[in-house]
This record gives sequence, C-alpha cells and structure tokens, in this order.
Amino acid sequence: MTLDWESATPLASLLGGGLIGLSAALLVVANGKVAGISGILAGLLQRLDQRNAWRLAFLLGLLFAPIAYEVLWGMPEIVVTTDKGLLISAGILVGFGTRLGNGCTSGHGVCGIARLSLRSIAATAVFMTTAMLTVGIGRWV
Repeated sequence: MTLDWESATPLASLLGGGLIGLSAALLVVANGKVAGISGILAGLLQRLDQRNAWRLAFLLGLLFAPIAYEVLWGMPEIVVTTDKGLLISAGILVGFGTRLGNGCTSGHGVCGIARLSLRSIAATAVFMTTAMLTVGIGRWV
C-alpha cells in the first residue's frame, strides 16, 4: 500500500478531527449527552417532543453541513466503484451492529474513549480490527 501524498490533507484532517472533538465535548458539557449518532437517531425515532429538539437539530446539522460546504467551497469529485447493493447491505449490517453493540463509532470511538470507558475501548478495538481485516481481505480476494 502506498500513500498518495499529493492528495493527503493533514492540516484539514487535523482541523476536522479537532472540530469533531470540540463538538462532542460541547454536547457533553452543555447537555450532558454523548454524541453517538445511532443513540441520537434511536432516541429521536422513539419520541419526538420538546426535550428531544436537540436530537433533531444535531441530525439536521449532519445533513446540512455538507450542503453548506458545497456552497462555500465546492465538493471534491467522489467516485464509487463498488456495487450499490453491496453498499446498502453493508450499511444495514452496520446499523444492526450499532444497536447490538450499544453504540456506533462516534459514540464509542470519539466519546467513549475520551471518557476512558473500557466498554468503548473494547468496542472500538473490535470494529477497527474488523474493518481492517474486511478491507484487507476484500483487496486481497
């Protein structure tokens, strides 16, 4: 495997990661809530009332931030070469996995590890290892 240094964006990646961490920290400090996307979505689907307005605002921000980015700076061209049915199946499996694992990559990986949660550290190790093996096997086969 080689790294395409011409396409690398270390400064933008560092800034993006910092913004993710800052937003997760602000949500915990301001609302006492963990920024786990699957939990936020599940809570919104269970009941929509005044107490869950923050969930809707959070998810709308996730949806509209790329649109705002597109308007301000333009999006890079994205080429998907994988079968769409495979992507949809993978997305459904990830959705079931997040419910089964009581959290998603953002909840466990960003927020859980930051709180030194052993459950989140174990979950992140499992899904990262699985992801690396899946990509490795997929590229090898």
